[in-house]
Amino acid sequence: MVSSDKPIVLIAGTAHPEFAQKVSAELGVKLLNVTHYNFADGEVGFRLEESVRGADVFVIQPTCKPVNDNLMELLIMVDALKRSSAGRINLVMPYFGYARQDRQAKGREPISAKLVANMIEHAGADRVVTADLHARQIQGFFDIPVDHLLGVPLLAQWYKEKLIGTNDPSGYVVVSPDAGGVVRARKMATYLKTEISIVDKRRHHDMANVCEVMEIIGTDVAGKTCIIIDDMIDTAGTIVNAAKALKSLGAKAVYCSATHGLLSGPAIDRLSDDAVAKVVITDTIPLPSERKLDKIIQVSMAPVFAEAIRRIHTDSSVSSLFE
Repeated sequence: MVSSDKPIVLIAGTAHPEFAQKVSAELGVKLLNVTHYNFADGEVGFRLEESVRGADVFVIQPTCKPVNDNLMELLIMVDALKRSSAGRINLVMPYFGYARQDRQAKGREPISAKLVANMIEHAGADRVVTADLHARQIQGFFDIPVDHLLGVPLLAQWYKEKLIGTNDPSGYVVVSPDAGGVVRARKMATYLKTEISIVDKRRHHDMANVCEVMEIIGTDVAGKTCIIIDDMIDTAGTIVNAAKALKSLGAKAVYCSATHGLLSGPAIDRLSDDAVAKVVITDTIPLPSERKLDKIIQVSMAPVFAEAIRRIHTDSSVSSLFE
């Protein structure tokens, strides 16, 4: 249970109600009674069925697929709360959509992550709680507090308990699928007490979600179990190509892991490849039945988000959760 002079209110969007229920159970706080609906032309509607005046409100809504619908619903919920005199409006966004558009890769392109940050602020949000932003500098796009939680500790705990156990850590290697993920891989390797390697790849910038693996830099992976760690798995092209490259160099087995399992398009077919032993992801994004695969394992981040909500509500330090 949480305790504070201010009433706490939890509201679930329609993007991931199961995650909201898990957070609710962790906190021992019931979700507020609300109504989500759509007009005939597809416009999003929302209504609060109870008073939120002066309350510390936490809206739980990842902006995953369908991204635009879920983002618009989030903004509408914030507007309704603002007009209903909510005390503080905190957005709990386990997955932050548009995070990959954090800069101009080419001329005359938008910086959509900044635009989304502006929209959230102008709608009336007071705080954002999210996990594993594709680019951490997105925190600086906001002029409101942004709490950035990490999935690596939970994933590392799973590997330590379910895979490595009492085995010699020298038989395992943590692998970053690209140079940009080295910090994440090093953090995972520190938890697991293993060495790291990096996949050097060449990406075709004129084609979205297409890349070509070149070589492995770092620890020799021959005869070792490799653990690839990334922030997200979208179409799975990058991570499966990395797994194939590792296997071709003699890796004993390859485990793929990420905080966000988008699993778009051909992802399931690609992850079915024999080069991938297991796929370990968190539940920041719902996993529909048609997207499920026997080798996919989900670890819940709901307890971490629940603890962040508890600390924010009681004005306690949240910084230790960042690690």
